[in-house]
Amino acid sequence: MDLPLSPPIDPMLAKLTSDLPEADDLRYEPKWDGFRSIVFRSGDEMELSSRNSRPLTRYFPELIASLSAALPRRCVVDGEILIAGDGGLDFEALLQRIHPAESRIKRLAEETPSSFVAFDLLAEGAKNLCGLPFKQRRARLEKLLQGCGPGDPVQITPQTTDVALAADWLDRFEGAGLDGVVAKSPELPYQPGKRVMWKIKHERTADCVVAGYRDHKQDGVGSLVLGLYDDEHVLRHVGVCSGFSAKRRKELVDELAPLALGEGDVHPWREMAGTGPTASRWKSDAELELNPLRPTLVCEVAYDHRQGDRFRHATQFRRWRPDRDAESCTFDQLEVVAPIELSEVFGH
Repeated sequence: MDLPLSPPIDPMLAKLTSDLPEADDLRYEPKWDGFRSIVFRSGDEMELSSRNSRPLTRYFPELIASLSAALPRRCVVDGEILIAGDGGLDFEALLQRIHPAESRIKRLAEETPSSFVAFDLLAEGAKNLCGLPFKQRRARLEKLLQGCGPGDPVQITPQTTDVALAADWLDRFEGAGLDGVVAKSPELPYQPGKRVMWKIKHERTADCVVAGYRDHKQDGVGSLVLGLYDDEHVLRHVGVCSGFSAKRRKELVDELAPLALGEGDVHPWREMAGTGPTASRWKSDAELELNPLRPTLVCEVAYDHRQGDRFRHATQFRRWRPDRDAESCTFDQLEVVAPIELSEVFGH
């Protein structure tokens, strides 16, 4: 490619903070919940590179046409690939695109078309812009995408310097499936792979049933598999809890051993998994290889937000809850976020 920057490039990252940082002229943007992607365009050539520097181009053919129409012939743009559903952003629809069958990708491109939200400009023409302050890169990006408006498949992310408005975004935009708020210094150069921005996300807690665990790729327990009871008193898989130290992973194996299924025990997910009651492992409805446990243990976990009946990201373990009866762990305890239209986000 005839560009001042060549793929792959690690995207600039953000470090997590619990409170909105306040400083003179900080720039706040919604934190999108999609596939982070850097777009490289050189004439008729275009490459979409993922956060892990893996090519995404073949999975989003409809987006190539949209980006070709919106972007100049030589540029590098950082942003997020999204799919909008009836209830806001649909991350599950994005995951379905990562498939080897071209026919499936083509069908999904028509049924659930993707879009791209741009939030940084790394190169334009023959110029490498990474050394410029962010406020200058943003101004160039706004000029570059000035013809893109609400409803277009390529748009520029909203931005504000008003901390009160950013706090309002943090509260309300979750209803559209967004992931929080990002704060950036206006003087910030683009630093690939460095955590030099701030991200502010929601954190809530829930008491969940430990229905099993997955092995770590090295040793011990990699993650706890969590469930909650629905209104019909059916235990539903809601996510996983991970992030244990190497020492703690090994300790958990012994702590969970007394809960292993015994002869004649039937796990609530047996029918869902399609295996016999004496099987030591199976794949759950989330395609996770599971070491099933008698669902009697309860733990409190921290989570940011939910998508449908699942936690959107892996939760963080907080503590055991021996005082809680597993059957009392229901969806009723989860906060319900009022949905809003994505158009309202871009209206700001």
